[in-house]
Amino acid sequence: MAEYLKKSHPPVEAIDTETGTTVQRMLLEIQTGGEEAVRRYAHDFDGWRGDIVLGDDVFFKAEKSLSDGVKQDIQYARDRVCAFAQLQRDSLHEFRSELRPGLVAGQKLIPVNTAGCYVPGGRYAHAASAVMSVGTAKIAGVMNVVATSPAHKDVGVNPAILYAMKLCGANQVLALGGVQAIASLAYGLFTGNSADVIVGPGNRFVAEAKRTLFGRVGIDVVAGPTESAVIADETADPDVVAADLVGQAEHGADSPVWLITTSRALGQAVMARVPSLIDALPALARAAASSAWRDYAEVVYCETREEAVSVSDAYACEHLQVIAEDLDWWLNNLTNYGSLFLGEETTVAYGDKCSGPNHILPTKGASRYSGGLSVGKFIKTVTWQRLDRAASREVGQVAARISRLEGMEGHARTGDIRLKKYFPNEIFELGTLGGHSHND
Repeated sequence: MAEYLKKSHPPVEAIDTETGTTVQRMLLEIQTGGEEAVRRYAHDFDGWRGDIVLGDDVFFKAEKSLSDGVKQDIQYARDRVCAFAQLQRDSLHEFRSELRPGLVAGQKLIPVNTAGCYVPGGRYAHAASAVMSVGTAKIAGVMNVVATSPAHKDVGVNPAILYAMKLCGANQVLALGGVQAIASLAYGLFTGNSADVIVGPGNRFVAEAKRTLFGRVGIDVVAGPTESAVIADETADPDVVAADLVGQAEHGADSPVWLITTSRALGQAVMARVPSLIDALPALARAAASSAWRDYAEVVYCETREEAVSVSDAYACEHLQVIAEDLDWWLNNLTNYGSLFLGEETTVAYGDKCSGPNHILPTKGASRYSGGLSVGKFIKTVTWQRLDRAASREVGQVAARISRLEGMEGHARTGDIRLKKYFPNEIFELGTLGGHSHND
C-alpha cells in the first residue's frame, strides 16, 4: 500500500461563491453595456485608458524594444510548437467510403471561423502561452484569430507577448485581461467577430467566465492551478528531482507538486533538499513555491512500479515527469496525464516554453477524459452522407421499422414517402406502431 512521506494540508477555505457572483454580474453588465462597460473595467482593474484594439505602431514599438536574442528565442519556440501542431494536423484525415452499394458517407475537417486566444500577463510574462494558443490555431487553419492580454497602466501589453502574438499570426489583438477580455471575445466586441472557441489559461475569474460562457462558445478546459508530478526510482538524482518540483511550485501558492517514488531514500533526500532550493529563489517565486510546497505538496512511497502507476493515474495530473529506468514501460502503462516528460534529460519547463507539444493542459483530474490543447480543438469533425435510390430502398425500410419501434411515427413516414415514390409497385414491411402493421 502507498505510504505518504509528506501529505498535503491545504488551508480550509469557505466555498467560493464570490467569484461566480462577480463573473455573472460583470458578464451581464458587459452584455448590456457593451464596449463602454469593457473600457470602464479595463481602467478600474488595470489602469488602462489606451486603445483596446492595438495597431501596427504598437507591434513595431514592441519588436524594437526586444533584443535580437529574445526574438530568436521566441522564434525558436514558435517553430517547435508549430511544427508539432502541423504533425497533429497531418494526422487528421478527411475520408469518404461506400458503406453499402449506393450509400456513401464521409468526414470533413472544418476549422472554426474565429478563435479567441487569452494570454495571461500578470505575475509572469507568458510569451510562450501566446505561441501555444495563437500558433496552434493558425496551423489548424483558423482564418481569424483574436488574441488578448492585459494592458497595465502606462506600460500596456508586455512587448514579448505582443511580439509572439504577431509572429504567430494573430489577426487582431486586444489590450484586455480578465472577465472583460473573455466577454469581449465571446460577444465580438471591438472586432465584430464573436469567437467560436476561446482558449488559454488565466486566473479564477477568467476560468469562471469561460465556464459560464461554455455552450455559447467552445472552450479548451476550465483550468485550475498548475499541477506537476514526478515519478522517480532509485536511479534518479535527488538534486534534479527536487529542482524540478520547486521549478513547478513557483507557478502559484496553490499549485500542487507531487513526488511518487519507489525509493524511500530518494523521497527523503528530495524532501531534505527542497527548502533550501525554495529559499534561493527570487522573492516572488519564493513566496509562491514556499506556500505550494508547505500546503499542497505530497511525497508518496510505493513498493512497486505498478503501484506507482496506480497512484499517478489517480492524481491524473497536468504535467507528469518520469525519471526512472525502462522509460518505455512507463510510456506504455501510464494512462492519465496532460503531458508526459520521459527521462532526466526532459523536464516540464521545456514543454512549458519551447520544445513543441502544447502546454495548455487539463487540470483537476480532467486528464482522465481529456487531453491538452491541440489543432483538433479548433477543428470541427463533421460528417456527411449521400444515398442513391437503391440504397434508400434498403435503408428506408430499416429506418421506418426502428422509428416505429421507438414510437416516432413522423420519422417513419419520411422513409415511407420515399419508398412509395421510388418503388410504387412494391410492398414493404415497415414496422408497427401501437400494434398496427404499416405496409406499403
